[in-house]
Amino acid sequence: MKKRIVPLLAFCLALTLAGCGGSGGSSGASAGSAVAGKKEGSIYYLNFKPEVADVYQKVAAAYTEATGVELRVVTAASGTYEQTLKSEMAKSDAPTLFQINGPLGYLNWQDYCADLSDTQLYQHLNDPSLAVTSKDGVYGIPYVVEGYGILYNEAILRKYFAMTGAKAASVDEINNFEKLQEVVEDMTAKKEQLGIDGVFASTSLKPGEDWRWQTHLANIPLSYEWSRSNVDLTGDATREIAFFYSENYKKIFDLYLNNSTVDRKLLGTRQVMDSMAEFALGRCAMVQNGNWAWNDIKGVDGNTVGEEDVKFLPVYTGMDGEENQGLCIGTENFFCINAKASENDQKLAADFIYWLFSSDTGKKLVKEDLGFIAPFDTFSADEYPEDPLAREVADWMNKEGIQNIPWNFTLFPGQTFKDHFGGALLQYAQGNMEWADVVTQVVDDWKTESANRTV
Repeated sequence: MKKRIVPLLAFCLALTLAGCGGSGGSSGASAGSAVAGKKEGSIYYLNFKPEVADVYQKVAAAYTEATGVELRVVTAASGTYEQTLKSEMAKSDAPTLFQINGPLGYLNWQDYCADLSDTQLYQHLNDPSLAVTSKDGVYGIPYVVEGYGILYNEAILRKYFAMTGAKAASVDEINNFEKLQEVVEDMTAKKEQLGIDGVFASTSLKPGEDWRWQTHLANIPLSYEWSRSNVDLTGDATREIAFFYSENYKKIFDLYLNNSTVDRKLLGTRQVMDSMAEFALGRCAMVQNGNWAWNDIKGVDGNTVGEEDVKFLPVYTGMDGEENQGLCIGTENFFCINAKASENDQKLAADFIYWLFSSDTGKKLVKEDLGFIAPFDTFSADEYPEDPLAREVADWMNKEGIQNIPWNFTLFPGQTFKDHFGGALLQYAQGNMEWADVVTQVVDDWKTESANRTV
């Protein structure tokens, strides 16, 4: 009996261990369910995106089949990534591959971020300025990007360009604020002939619906301020701002307000979806938003905008040299490799992320399953997601001689700052606050809230 039972127990134990040590476990597994001891020569990736947890299990299986290297993906629950990462990094079996949300995330995790300058994936980054850098090192590689700018309905613009006295013959001539303003104001004068209520959709300034202005639009003048002053975004210099280009912000904001479907005094009740519905129904020609807005546009009942007519223009603000400016393209998702992992495991992690964005199998998973707009030159035009705004972002990302604006709003102080900024913009729009007072409030609030930063 003993001779039979002992081997049977050993066999059952082996099955149990094999079941625990699979290539990532079930989708959405919590960090607490991770295997206690990582095999030599394996990768542990702590994933930030719960919405693609199932897909990463598929990725892990495909990678192990292709290379023989175990890839274990654990997904942190929504809203718990920082907490989970802190807990996992304290373990002997810490993640080899993890992510940060930008320069502030790097400040929190800089001791764990290996320099990725020499990795293959970084060499294929379309726009190196998108990476998280400090001095001569590269510590975060963006792996998915989104973009925002001014969406326009090309059918309406074609109708305008065909009019006698039009201020431009094609959209290609609109490459700075001066020309944009000239065209927009002329379109406003001809709005009845064009069959629109206004050139721009309503500027949503209802509290909680103002993120396009207090975050996305504000990112442009502040990105110029930091880049032209050579500010180290991973240092303390971002604790204060001068808002050097506040007048440039005002130019485009006023253009939105004064050439809109809705009187500027009525904007306190307007929501983002109001704006998108106006655009989808052809009541306006332009609206500021990002590529994520395509689902909103096509989902509007009675939508009249053809897929082939939805295009992007950069948000021009009157900056010197903006003829070479592109969209605002960026991310809050950056790959990092654990500097405290062994050299072998660091190399395995670097090999994996390169495989994911360069091999035929990996790129198919990125496009069809993860649905990412990948910022690497390993992708051709037909390897990006199918929706028209994603393709537009990809086109702008690959234009030669164009400098896209990074997503530096990850450095903005907390939500209180943004809410105060949005409230001041509403007061200004309604004529209850001078622009100089808006600027003073923004500068003072930034300094006050940034003083509470822990890093």
